[in-house]
Amino acid sequence: MKPWRSWTLAFRVSALFALIACLVVTGLGMYLYSSARQSLEIRADYTLIGRVEHFRNLLHDLYNVEQMEQRPALFESMLGNEQDVRIFRRQGEAPFININPDNLTPPPMAPVAIGMPLAITSLHDGMRADGVRVRWVAALADVGNHNDTVEIVAAYVMTQESRMMTVYLWRVIAAVALTVLLTAVLGFAVLRRDLMPLTRMSRRAAEITPTNLSTRLREEDAPAELRQLASALNAMLDRLENGYEHLSQFSADLAHEIRTPVNILMGQTQVTLGKRRTTEEYEQLLESNLEELTRLSRIIENILFLAQADHADLTVDRTPIALADELHKIADYFEGVAAERDMHFEVSANQSVACRANLIMWRRAVSNLVVNAVRYGEEGTAVRIKVQNSADGVTIAVENRGAAMTQQQMERMFDRFYRGDKSRSEYTESNGLGLAIVKAIMTLHRGTAAVACTGDGWISFSLFFPDRQD
Repeated sequence: MKPWRSWTLAFRVSALFALIACLVVTGLGMYLYSSARQSLEIRADYTLIGRVEHFRNLLHDLYNVEQMEQRPALFESMLGNEQDVRIFRRQGEAPFININPDNLTPPPMAPVAIGMPLAITSLHDGMRADGVRVRWVAALADVGNHNDTVEIVAAYVMTQESRMMTVYLWRVIAAVALTVLLTAVLGFAVLRRDLMPLTRMSRRAAEITPTNLSTRLREEDAPAELRQLASALNAMLDRLENGYEHLSQFSADLAHEIRTPVNILMGQTQVTLGKRRTTEEYEQLLESNLEELTRLSRIIENILFLAQADHADLTVDRTPIALADELHKIADYFEGVAAERDMHFEVSANQSVACRANLIMWRRAVSNLVVNAVRYGEEGTAVRIKVQNSADGVTIAVENRGAAMTQQQMERMFDRFYRGDKSRSEYTESNGLGLAIVKAIMTLHRGTAAVACTGDGWISFSLFFPDRQD
């Protein structure tokens, strides 16, 4: 793992803040340092120009050059700085005043002619051996009214300015270092304080266990930036809790459903083996065991089908189904079972109405509704099978008269292994998976399954097959 990734979030952000502060403050410091240095250089240039111009005027007022030679101290003090250079000479001759304490060598430069004003562009750059900047200028000046010309070579050595800028540079460096340090420390402290909601969320999340799935993150205590995250995590926890409870309930129901036939098988077998039996008794035992094994096999097949239907990417082949013909076939198939309860079918379907669905699954879904209607309908009543065509799709309804159901019962009617409170504890042929399979089939067809209980005693299960199958 890279060291950067092992750092805490507060440390990372503090380091980034410190880096940003270092870049910004350093840039600002360098800008201020450069501006101050430029100002000092300009000031020095104009100082040098002013003094040389003043010196040219002073020479013009003299009578001859000898007066300069008689007052060297006066001219030595004209430029003011002990390190400055002051050279006065006739052109082509040796200097008659030469003040050059550092023995600096003037750069090649053409002197400014008489009558031409000095400007910044007249100056020339130089450098002393210790790196101090030197500004040079050369100008011609006339002396008195005798057409005597003197060349003035002057230089301004920026010793004081260099010292000032060195001190200023160290102050800038110290300010940058202090700013970076304060930014890092204060940023780390503020981040640790502001990241406390994350710490509380982590502690809250650590309290969530399989035995405590109802615990949720506190959205009201989270800042706005984390409130959406807390809401999303709580929604995820809701789904996980529902799934966990559903899985737990499914496991309990599955164990309950399998335990009953297994206990019957074991009990019958143990009783039969308690003493020697006749051949007919053994045959009855095997027939009874075969019925229970068939029931187990049916439960396992249904569970496998539901497990396969849970895959969202499972696709089914659809073909056009003539609903009237198929519904009459189903009614005819279950006519005998219905007759045992003195019930009959009433099929209402237009011959021209069709829907696109997987024929095998469609038959299984409708058959489960028909079996459910016959099993729980009142004896001597009818089971109505109706088809209603709409712009969005086709609805198939299977209705029977029966005991009224509560809203809670209708909401759980399509749950796996749900058979109602009264019949749930009884052992019946139903394993409580028929309606769950119907719902799974409708989900695969992007349709819906619903149940409604009317006030006149009719219970209606409906399947909606949409025209659009994407």
